[in-house]
Amino acid sequence: MTQDEIDALINSGALEEDESASQEKFESDLGSQAESQSGLSLAGGDPKLELLFDLQLPVSIELGRTNMLIKDILRLGRGSVIEFDKLVSEPVDVIINGKKVAEGEVVVIDKHFGIRVTTLVDPAERMRAGRK
Repeated sequence: MTQDEIDALINSGALEEDESASQEKFESDLGSQAESQSGLSLAGGDPKLELLFDLQLPVSIELGRTNMLIKDILRLGRGSVIEFDKLVSEPVDVIINGKKVAEGEVVVIDKHFGIRVTTLVDPAERMRAGRK
């Protein structure tokens, strides 16, 4: 499913709603997601939204950023160290489908890395960012 198809599906719902009503619906949907994670049923939910539940989105974690000259990139080799703009103690960004949705801290589980979500981006801010 392409981004245009997703946007069309979402927009085919209630375009007549004003932003405050959209925000209330979004927060209600977040509550429904929390209920589903706690084991409660989503029966009776919006069938259009249920189509999106099995949709896969790219999730990435941004440790930090830096700018490098091409000549410096070409000199990189095994053991090279790249300095980022964030400190080790700063939270990392959780990015879903190119949009920042949360911040978290890196954890180690057995021999694997994971992210413990510590802060969610304000739902109103996510809605505004999604419309741009």
